[in-house]
Parts: sequence; C-alpha cells; structure tokens
Amino acid sequence: MTESLTEPTEAAGEPAPRSRIFADLTPLRTSADYRRLWFGNTVSWVGQGMTSLAVSLQVYDLTGSAFSVGLIGFCSLVPLVVFGLYGGAVADTVDRRKLGLASAFGSFLLSAGLVTVTVAGVEQVGLLYGVVALQAVCFALNSPARSSMIARLLPAEQLPAANALSSITSTTGMLVGPMLGGLIVGWWGYRAAYGVDAVTFTASLYAMWRLPSMLPERGEEKAGDTKRASVMDGLRFLGTRPNLRMTFFTDMCAMVLAQPRALFPVVAGLWYGGDAKTTGLLVAAPALGALLGGVFSGWLGRIRRQGLTVLFAVAGWGTAIAVFGLTRQLWLGLVFLALAGAADTTSMVFRNTMLQAAVPDEMRGRLQGVFIVVVAGGPRLGDFLAGSVADLTSPGLAVTGGGIACVVAVALLALRWPGFARYDARKPEA
Repeated sequence: MTESLTEPTEAAGEPAPRSRIFADLTPLRTSADYRRLWFGNTVSWVGQGMTSLAVSLQVYDLTGSAFSVGLIGFCSLVPLVVFGLYGGAVADTVDRRKLGLASAFGSFLLSAGLVTVTVAGVEQVGLLYGVVALQAVCFALNSPARSSMIARLLPAEQLPAANALSSITSTTGMLVGPMLGGLIVGWWGYRAAYGVDAVTFTASLYAMWRLPSMLPERGEEKAGDTKRASVMDGLRFLGTRPNLRMTFFTDMCAMVLAQPRALFPVVAGLWYGGDAKTTGLLVAAPALGALLGGVFSGWLGRIRRQGLTVLFAVAGWGTAIAVFGLTRQLWLGLVFLALAGAADTTSMVFRNTMLQAAVPDEMRGRLQGVFIVVVAGGPRLGDFLAGSVADLTSPGLAVTGGGIACVVAVALLALRWPGFARYDARKPEA
C-alpha cells in the first residue's frame, strides 16, 4: 500500500484538525516564551523595513546617485555572508539567549545612533554605509541564535506552524515597514523613522530578556567539551547529510536560476507600458503571495512528506516564474508572481523545519548560519544572472528560461538524491 503525502500530526495529545485553513496559532497559545519572541520579532521586522527605506531615501537625497543607493545592498551583503557562518558557530558555543540579547541591543544602539546623527545634522554617506554594515553584523549574529531557540521552545510537531508564523513576520515587515517608513519620512523626516525603529527593538529586547538560558545541548561524549564550535565542523557535518544539503540546493535553484527581481523595472515598461508604480506592484506581488501563503498555512501541519513537498513547491515557483515571463497583461503577471511567493513560503516552512528537526542542537547554529549565507547570497546571484542573460538575449527569455531551468534542476536533484522525496517528518533524518 502506498503512503499518502499527508497524515494528521498530534499536538498536545489531540489530532490536528483536517479542516484547518488559516495559520495554526498553537505555538502562540502553548508557549509564552515563543509568543513574546514572535511578537518582538514581528515588531522589529517592521521597524527594520522602515529604516531600510529611510536609509535608501537619505542616501539618494545626499548623492542623487542610483549607484550610491545600490551600494547599500553591497554593504549589507558582505557582513551577512562573512558573519553568517561565524554567527552560527558562536551560537553553538555560548548561551544563545545572551547572544540574541547582545546582538538585539547592538541593533537598538545603531538605530539610536542614526537618530542622534540625524538630529545633529551630520550628513555623511559613509557613516550611513557603516551603520548598514554593522546592522548586518548584528542580524548575522542574532538570526542563528534566535532560529536555534525555536526547536527548544516548541515540540517538533509545532515547528511547521512556527515557521509559517515566521514567514508572516518577515513578509509583514517587507510590506508594511517600507510603506510606514515612506509615510513617516514624508511627514516628520528621517529622524522620526529611525526613532520608531529604535523603539520597536525594545520589544525584541524584552522577549530575549524573558527567555531562559539557552546553552547548546551536547551529547554525553561532548558534555565536558567547552571549546569553541568550528565553522568547518559544521560544513563537514553538512557534507555527510544529503537531505540537509538538498534544502540548500533546492533553494539555490529558485533564487539563482529563477529570480526575476532585477528585471522588474525593465519589464514594467517593456511588457506592460507602466512606470515606477508598476514596478512597485511587481515587487510587492511575490511578498503579498508569500504573506497569503503564511496566513492560509493551516494545512501545512498535516504534511509529513516534507522533502517531497519542498520539491513540488520549488518546481511550482519555477513554473509560476516561467509563465510570468510569457504574460503581457499586468493583472495576470501579478497573479503568477503572487503564486510564486506562496510556493516560496511553503518551501521555506519545510526547509526551516527540516533544519530544526533533523539537526542536533549542538549544530543548529552553524546550519542556520549557512542558511543565512544562502538566503542572502542566492538572490544577489540571481539578480546578476537574470540581468546578464537579459542583456545577451531578452528579458522574456531570461525570465521564462530561468523558470524552466529551475524546474529542470529540481527534477535532476530529485533523481540524484531520491531519499529527499522520502523524508518523513515522523522520523527526521539528515
């Protein structure tokens, strides 16, 4: 008899309801620590979105150069890649609560610093670049610690629901933060936007403060080993775990091969006869789809063939992007971009869940560090590839060809490592 893709999971001794449509709020109800952490993270994501837009606007006001604005992304990318791996190793060595608290406090100080220099009338682009880089360092240290805590705060069967709630947090920040930032900058100036961001960080600080100690758990044979966790040990561990490697490979297929973001300004005018507002709609559509994917994520808790679901979700992203490349009606293009965003949420939920459930606690920080590097670097490589192919051929071929390449690459990976499709949430194996 063949196994089904889904099966009810149990939480608190009761079967998961088959009829659930909206996001499962069980993690918020059952764990006060997780509830505070989620709320604090949601508020701080909105604040970070505001600051991100405010810094971009201020740099452009000071320089009048789109290139100077583009350098902001470079200033954040390098620290994310370098300190993402290092931050994961630190999170596997020290008390994760203290690391999360220290890095969140660092972000708070940087936002407060932006308020101070703006009030003082200091207008130095280099200073803004430096703050952006240091903010990326704080994030790279905070994220592995925070992500590693989730599996300690919640039972395994609640991890998909928790990761779906996390997707709502990040997409809300990406959608609401810049909108609020634009309004606040327009009404009260840059200092107000930076000030609100500093205030929002207090929610994250409070959540971290209330957590219990989170020292990494070690096996009995390593219980007395106090040496610093090695980044290379984490990479060697990843090299022996094909299912975990596949979570990164599949994401790279989507983000590198089928990432049309860099072409949105071009296709807005070329395909749809639009302007900057049209570009804004194209940028917002995948984020809106991702948000809806999180809101209507109740069914994810019933999935146990999580690897197979990731393969379908990434292939769904590629298919939606390929069809988007064929559209010449704006509303239809937005629909397929939103579908791609929803598919990405499904993939992200289960990739994160596998990294939390199938990795021993002493390695979780380092694997989350690798996750940051992939998430930060993949889309940037995708932007470069899409732009290069579009220049050599055409935007349509770059978008549609990239989507098709994503689907083909995922299929080849599934054939090369068939065990990934058999991954069972009831018996997580890395």
